[in-house]
Amino acid sequence: MATSKPVVFLGDSLERLRGFPDDARHLAGQELRRVQLRLEPLNWKPMTSIGAGVREIRVREAAGAFRVIYVAKLADAIYVLHAFAKKTGATAQKDIELASARMRLIRAR
Repeated sequence: MATSKPVVFLGDSLERLRGFPDDARHLAGQELRRVQLRLEPLNWKPMTSIGAGVREIRVREAAGAFRVIYVAKLADAIYVLHAFAKKTGATAQKDIELASARMRLIRAR
């Protein structure tokens, strides 16, 4: 079995993920574990507007829709850029901008 990559949470992304309802948090954790094991999440979409290789894990459960934006293509770790509850059909611009700013910090290193 392949070794798993560490998950690095940027900014307040871990606190936001911990604030998800129990079922959504559990599902998001399972999806991140799949990514650690170099497997595809079960429900995701590319977020090319944020950067190459950036993806969004999509979680839907009784309490609503939740998203975890991450990048896993870097060799050293999986970086969680942002986690949030989705309130509308389109991802809010403020959420895209926050994830983009955190991606720029990774690139600057």
